[in-house]
Amino acid sequence: MPGRPATDQQVRMYMESRRHHIQRIAAAKTGLSERTGRRIERDPRLPSQKTAERPLRRQTVDPLGGLWESDILPLLASRPGLRPVTLIEAMHLRHPDRDWDRLRRTLERRVRAWRAEHGPEHEVIFRQDHPPGRQGLSDFTDMADLGVHLAGEPLAYRLYHFVLAYSGWEHAEPVLGGESFTALACGLQNALWALGGAPAEHRSDSLSAAFRNLDRDAAEDQTRRYEALCAHYRMQATRNNLGVAHENGAVESQHGHLKRAVAQALMLRGSTDFDSFDAYRDWIADLVGRRNARRDKLVELERAQLRPLPPRRTTDHDEATVLVTSSSGFILRKVFYTVPSRLIGYRLKLRIYDDRLECFLGQSRVLSLPRGRAPGDGRRVQVVDYRHIIHSLRRKPMALLHLVYRDALFPRPAFRDAWQRLLAAGDARLACRTMVGLLALAHDRGCEAELAAALAEQIEDDGLPDLSRLRARFAPTTTTVPDIVVVLPPIASYDALLPGMAMGATS
Repeated sequence: MPGRPATDQQVRMYMESRRHHIQRIAAAKTGLSERTGRRIERDPRLPSQKTAERPLRRQTVDPLGGLWESDILPLLASRPGLRPVTLIEAMHLRHPDRDWDRLRRTLERRVRAWRAEHGPEHEVIFRQDHPPGRQGLSDFTDMADLGVHLAGEPLAYRLYHFVLAYSGWEHAEPVLGGESFTALACGLQNALWALGGAPAEHRSDSLSAAFRNLDRDAAEDQTRRYEALCAHYRMQATRNNLGVAHENGAVESQHGHLKRAVAQALMLRGSTDFDSFDAYRDWIADLVGRRNARRDKLVELERAQLRPLPPRRTTDHDEATVLVTSSSGFILRKVFYTVPSRLIGYRLKLRIYDDRLECFLGQSRVLSLPRGRAPGDGRRVQVVDYRHIIHSLRRKPMALLHLVYRDALFPRPAFRDAWQRLLAAGDARLACRTMVGLLALAHDRGCEAELAAALAEQIEDDGLPDLSRLRARFAPTTTTVPDIVVVLPPIASYDALLPGMAMGATS
């Protein structure tokens, strides 16, 4: 056979068969190639007779010069975690006369072969069989490297990601505040209600990131809330071990696929800039929906095994109570928020979501505020709406000059540019009066966007905003009410209808 040397028995059989057959047939009967048959006929000696005459192979010189056994092997045996690069550095110090950089590949092969026989045991990954409807997994992944912008400003966010282990059905939504119980509860419930059922088990990571800044009692309370959330949907709450990401492998592997899909879709879109956070959230939902459409058959199999949803959702927010101060605002988690001044002195109950605050006075919802987050560098953050305070600022325009949250008061960049131009002109009193007048005009006429565009034009043309011209431009249009003459018929004319009514009654 090709690749196997002929034996003494094959040679003898070939020579016997050759007496009665041609060379090709004799080789085939013996299991040899025709070429081997020709070689045997040229030299009819048996293979065993030729072996004794073969010269000995040249012995290869050990490139490490015996240092493997004397120096390197003892180091590896005592410290198995040493890398070949580290061993080369140690050999440079012990034997500087050798060219160790040239021997790097040789040493790497020796170390790899030694570890295969004598190295430590590795952790084994146990592949799991996921039956339909059994397990759903949640996790967060950082998306900042995709370079998404909102109205030109970079967006720092994470993506909440839910995956069914069997079918791969997924739900994803951007999260502004990082990993938190609120984001997990809201995202998980959105996923379950979009799916139309709940798996038997919900698996998450250790939730250490969500509870990082909480004290022990608060962390235990959040843990109880998470377990109550899963119990509401009759799911068994499980977690993977701390620092062992592959135990959440069914969702971890999907992270990479989804991030690549988002990156490719952004390239196809031609822009990473979105008008608003809601627009980006809708875009992500549309992308995930198209990905799920390719899994319809598996999803239908899994939906049949899911548990029915409860009649309603459960709590997916944090709660707090705040007092509205005389500044027409309150402080929550190091962020100052303004509210309408009619609420000064009242206590508001807050429902804290990932992207907003819902404010309740008793059982009545009074307003919703966008949620702000304090950075870790100690800077002040304010969420200010000029509409809440403009009526008081009209009476005290000079309060704007040194207002603590003055920069957050301006709703658009054009207003901030106008203030800087007015202040640079040198008359602080006039600057304050003009700026308060501009904010009041935007509030009264509901023309914030149009006024910002007009301000940008005036600043570009004249350098300073002209309040009188802008008031005239956005003044309400006067209309005249037309005179409408109503001619009433005489009362006696209705008597003509009486005979007809009488005839209808007799019939």
